Amino acid sequence: MFRGVILGFACYAAYAWSDAFVKSLEGSLPAYEAVFFGAVLALAALPFLKKPGDRWSEVVVSKLPALWLLRATAGAIGNVTAVMAFTALPMAEAFSLIFLLPIFVTILSVVFLREHVGWRRWSAVVVGFLGVLVVLRPGFRHLGTGHVAAIICGITGALSIIALRMAGASEKRITLYGAGVIGPMIAGFVMMLPHFVWPTWHQWFLVLGYGLLAAAGAVLLMLATQHAPANRVAPTQYSQMLWAILFGYLLFHDHLDWPMLVGIVMILGAGLFTFVREEKKTQWWRWTNIV
Repeated sequence: MFRGVILGFACYAAYAWSDAFVKSLEGSLPAYEAVFFGAVLALAALPFLKKPGDRWSEVVVSKLPALWLLRATAGAIGNVTAVMAFTALPMAEAFSLIFLLPIFVTILSVVFLREHVGWRRWSAVVVGFLGVLVVLRPGFRHLGTGHVAAIICGITGALSIIALRMAGASEKRITLYGAGVIGPMIAGFVMMLPHFVWPTWHQWFLVLGYGLLAAAGAVLLMLATQHAPANRVAPTQYSQMLWAILFGYLLFHDHLDWPMLVGIVMILGAGLFTFVREEKKTQWWRWTNIV
């Protein structure tokens, strides 16, 4: 299990580095164009995720096409809004809002899965949203599209997880991953056609880092869940915040004041508590294929 947890940390380090590469574009490429090229490069993970007996057609052919389409759509919106958020906000601030995802999962599980949520998880929801108010401080700070994009990214990520739960163990790993890549690729391609900008060599380097590191993260996550239960691997996602603070300080000269740090801790604490409670109450980690 220890090896799986270490691989989990490596996976989310790769994802954090991927986000740092796309932030380094500084908006010089449209977000949807960066998403398109990133998704094309992320296809590099497919040969590693494909199991013996899997067919290449299963990347797009699903046993539950409506849920595949939902995940593809959520992936497209989530990827574009993530790039927008990282472009406009300090990395740690963007991550703190995106990490509302477990809170949104709790709320959506009541709506779509009719799941019973006790007072402890509702308390975590309240703490998470109070953390958002501390981070954003509406009325005292300028709120922009980056903040809205980060929150939308968290919501679409939660929708994707709800679709994952509804699919259960019926979908293959290659199909789950395919939805998360094909959706952004198609959406990015369609959106970039009217105003395509050919990347410079420097931009190509950053886009390559963005896409290939995301592909590496997917492969590492697969390996991690082969060596440890998914409920032990999932919390390592929060290590991305440490990378975000480090990158923000060393590379992007981000400024985080004390109230923002307090809000970030509140959001992360609420999210981690939600992970722990969901494992005890729903045990969905045991039968869901995680990608």
